[in-house]
Amino acid sequence: MNSLGNRLMAEAALLPAGTPLSAKRFLHLGERAAVDQALSRLARSGHLQRAARGLYLRPVETRFGLGAPGLEATLKALEHESGEVIVPAGAAAANRLGLTTQVPVRSVYLTSGRSRQLALGAQVIELRHAPRWQLVLPGRPAGEAVRALAWLGRQQGAKIAPRLARTLGPEGVQELSAARGRLPTWLAKEVSHMVAARA
Repeated sequence: MNSLGNRLMAEAALLPAGTPLSAKRFLHLGERAAVDQALSRLARSGHLQRAARGLYLRPVETRFGLGAPGLEATLKALEHESGEVIVPAGAAAANRLGLTTQVPVRSVYLTSGRSRQLALGAQVIELRHAPRWQLVLPGRPAGEAVRALAWLGRQQGAKIAPRLARTLGPEGVQELSAARGRLPTWLAKEVSHMVAARA
């Protein structure tokens, strides 16, 4: 490994597991082309894993040897690094809320950034660009309710809304109510029905 590669790895080792590594992070170590080449060489030699074009991850030690960092840690780090909002897509949100027993086969997340795929070892994660209203209340059950209702669609959403209101409880419905102004009319209407039902 050349000296630039050594310095890159030394700095990468100080970062939390799952932190995405890109050339921009290391421009203080050399010219962009040199840093790009060093990252590419480190990936070819197995010191880094290529997650997407221009994006690398440092493998983590597991009981089975070196592996990809955890999905949640990687997505959190990517959010922090890029300033994007990244949330589970509607199918996963509906499953988490107990609105469907259907378990998503593919790992799909919605993002405020561009659509792309990330490779975490053998696992491929799809990041899909979504409108802002589908990204409201990240990390909150009320936000998952928005994404679940969007995935279920208007007709199914109307049927499921009363059950969802019970699942969320008064605090969750109130949180959802406060976000109505950012939602499409049909969804804001369902939220209003939930609020009225709990009144």
